Amino acid sequence: MTITAGTIKAVVFDLDGVIIDTEEVWEEVRRGYVAEFGREFLPDSQDRMMGMSTGEWSAHLAEEVGVPRTAEQVAADVLGRMAARYRESLPLIPGSVETVRALGAEYRLALASSSARVLIDQVLETAGLTGAFEVALSTEEVPRGKPAPDVYLTAVGKLGLTPAECAAIEDSSNGLRSAAAAGLAVIAVPHGVYPAAPGALAQARLVVDSIREVTAEAVASLV
Repeated sequence: MTITAGTIKAVVFDLDGVIIDTEEVWEEVRRGYVAEFGREFLPDSQDRMMGMSTGEWSAHLAEEVGVPRTAEQVAADVLGRMAARYRESLPLIPGSVETVRALGAEYRLALASSSARVLIDQVLETAGLTGAFEVALSTEEVPRGKPAPDVYLTAVGKLGLTPAECAAIEDSSNGLRSAAAAGLAVIAVPHGVYPAAPGALAQARLVVDSIREVTAEAVASLV
């Protein structure tokens, strides 16, 4: 397929929930961590933290959930546990690596993730995707996490493109809202356990059941 003027020129991937299936791991690790201090999630903690940057979710656990540690200490504790889990087993979503490589043959690629830089680098190395993305950004590296558009706008800017020239692949409510707010053409791959809110899902131009359905032709059809 040849990319021509006026079409999508780049695809920006989310990581958690799109390439690796880690939302349940994040929830298990963070719930277990706060329980060690005799605390528990607030009713909306899980939904709110999906898409938050490291600084934002660690502050939520420290200041709102009540873990008696500083946000920086909470982040270090939880990230250490997540890294250990990834070393044990990386929960790749079936077809995700193949989709990255297939789209990379036709489009420029970027990654816009809420994971910490240390986890992003480890995932890409373990999955054999180091170098697959021209730009790989963590929300740690921008002012605000998802649902703010910052990480997508920064990724697009680093590619030297406009949002209208880029598509995003997302799964969560905050991720979908972030990409849509940035002006990208959004493809939704809803998570079976943590489905996106209807209002967020409505902002996607294409909704698929599996990452395997996100082909070069599907991306081209977004324009």
